[in-house]
Amino acid sequence: MTVRTRFAPSPTGMLHIGGARTALFSWLYARHFGGEFVLRIEDTDKERSTDEATQVILDGMKWLGLDWDGEPIYQGARQALHIAAVNKLLAEGKAYKCYCSREDLDHMREAQKLAGTKPMYDGRCRACTDFPEDQPYVIRFKSANEGETWVRDMVLGDVCFPNAELDDLIIMRSDGTPTYNLAVVVDDADMEITHVVRGSDHLNNTPRQIQLYEALDLSVPKFAHIPLIHGPDGAKMSKRHGSVAITEYREQGYLPVAMVNYLARLGWSHGDDEVFSVEQLTELFDLSAVGKSASRFDQAKLDWLNAHWIKESKPDDLVAEVTRLLAVDIQGEQPNLVGVIASLQERSKNLIELAGGARFFYVAPVAYQEKAVKKNFKEGTWALLEAFVQQAEALPEWTAESAHALIESVCETAEVNMGKLAQPIRILLSGGPVSPPIDVTLELLGLDETIKRIQVGMAALRQG
Repeated sequence: MTVRTRFAPSPTGMLHIGGARTALFSWLYARHFGGEFVLRIEDTDKERSTDEATQVILDGMKWLGLDWDGEPIYQGARQALHIAAVNKLLAEGKAYKCYCSREDLDHMREAQKLAGTKPMYDGRCRACTDFPEDQPYVIRFKSANEGETWVRDMVLGDVCFPNAELDDLIIMRSDGTPTYNLAVVVDDADMEITHVVRGSDHLNNTPRQIQLYEALDLSVPKFAHIPLIHGPDGAKMSKRHGSVAITEYREQGYLPVAMVNYLARLGWSHGDDEVFSVEQLTELFDLSAVGKSASRFDQAKLDWLNAHWIKESKPDDLVAEVTRLLAVDIQGEQPNLVGVIASLQERSKNLIELAGGARFFYVAPVAYQEKAVKKNFKEGTWALLEAFVQQAEALPEWTAESAHALIESVCETAEVNMGKLAQPIRILLSGGPVSPPIDVTLELLGLDETIKRIQVGMAALRQG
């Protein structure tokens, strides 16, 4: 059997952390077994589905590297198959037309509440033969009244649902459109999905869907319901916990490998290990290692993993994203961005920080941090800077080593420590007291730009 999984989001809202993790687990399971992974956009709710949400799903999946087999499938284009399934159930007496009005249903629920019973459809139209003409109706599935339906779940274990608790669900609306539970069964069967991996909030739908598979003489796939993700306070993840579209994490400077690593550890484990490459996850992942309890979102751990993967990345692999975030037109004679990235990786928590740290290499400062200037510019600073500029212009070559040696030499002559010169230079070059190591910074900027910035900065500060 070829393992075949799917991710089937509804484009009625953005793709968030929970959906992205479901997609990842489904993708990893298929790839682990050399199987296939299908992306199906469940856009049957035409009023609430949006092109924007669909694009966020596609962009988010691509950013995370969760490639799918074939083209994305749109459920709305498959309605003829869904209607055929409804007609089959009707013809075989496994479904029926229900003419109950909204008022009828409201009265039914109120009576049940007063009687202390569970509000549910009582099946009153099951045996009707005298149907009113020209009156709207829905089509309901004729669920079993007795016995039990078991969900043999790969994560949660065996879960029993008494059939008496499952009322006759609507499988076609009065406007002739099939409902979610019917459409998802038909599509999963038609696409030969072997394993349905989804959030545990779908568990209550599963016994109904199993009954529909059996009524349509279709093979029932295996199910794996993943516990939900909670915020740090234990409540369901929401906007107040920082839940945003998955694509927003890219804009916040997170690497896809860090995001995938973090999402995988939200509910899945392999010993006490925390750091996994995508290749390692593909090799190790199995649904049997997914926990049964909800996971908690931990921003600090995500930031730690992101910093780790930035540090471990090849600078060349970060160039495109840092260039996008820098939004600066880098000219050929300016510092090599690969070298700039390499100088900043060790200290960057995210790519926003890295791009921010790189910016001064391409945009000279027009102001200088007042606190840093007051602390580091003293009466003797000007002489040190002038000596540095004069001797720098006479150097036979400009490298990190020669720049470092020059700072050391000037400070030895003046009998001061290197910080008395290195820090003022850093402030004049970057506008503030923080940069990569000063010798690396000097080499990357180049001799001409270094001298120009020092002279411009000295003139500005003396005037100010």
